Amino acid sequence: MPEPRLAAPADAAEIARLRSENILSEPLDEAWLATCADQLALRLQDGGDARAYVIDALEGGLATCALGLVHAVLPAPKYPKGLAVRIHAVATDPAHRRRGHARAALAALLDHLERDGVTLYELYASAGSAALYEGLGFAADPALMRMTRFPAEESTS
Repeated sequence: MPEPRLAAPADAAEIARLRSENILSEPLDEAWLATCADQLALRLQDGGDARAYVIDALEGGLATCALGLVHAVLPAPKYPKGLAVRIHAVATDPAHRRRGHARAALAALLDHLERDGVTLYELYASAGSAALYEGLGFAADPALMRMTRFPAEESTS
């Protein structure tokens, strides 16, 4: 099995593609894919808040990605450095599934984040991916809630 490697800014477009095609309920159009790739490329640079591990596909592009976005939280005994991560995307191209790629890329990402001092890890798990995450130490939290709010449109009167 190919080894996971730390993603570079040049991998941003492929990571955005894997997320769009394999995670989102509706794939992104070309304009949104470009926006995501451009933003992610900046965030994957040294000093950025994104960390990702990828596995290259033999035919080119990426087979798998595991992407986390690091953010600050107030320090506490369980978060001494005040660092948390939201695992934003774990995706494998359908032609490369059932080979352990997602587990390998996510395990490499978690090890990297642990070395960086991250102690709080959060993610959204679909029913089909819960076993993968549980096998790596994640547990369901019934208190976790979520909401999306869009700004109210301004009146044109």
